[in-house]
Amino acid sequence: MDALHRLTEAANAFRDERDWRQFHTPKDLATGLSIEAAEVLEHFLWKDGAKVAAYLENGGKAELRKELADVMIYLLFLSHDLGIDLERAVLDKLAENAKKYPADKARGRSDKYTAYQDA
Repeated sequence: MDALHRLTEAANAFRDERDWRQFHTPKDLATGLSIEAAEVLEHFLWKDGAKVAAYLENGGKAELRKELADVMIYLLFLSHDLGIDLERAVLDKLAENAKKYPADKARGRSDKYTAYQDA
């Protein structure tokens, strides 16, 4: 059994033990996912590179770890409930992005792929 499957089963068992599946509509799971992702951003708000490094070294990493776990849990619920194979979706998206951002053209560049598409 792969890691994503184990995580999905563990998250679903937690949810089912509490009878929360009834509240987990796709809209509410997507909303929760967005909120948790925003909570990840909150850890970096108003901090420059040095402040971020200090924050992470002084306990912030442990708090950020919890927020990332929340994001992942919502993502697992949403993909499971919608019947989306998350592993396949990620691999497909990486293949799609590899075409848009060929390494020989995109290496070291942060601009959008349209900036170097062939005319």
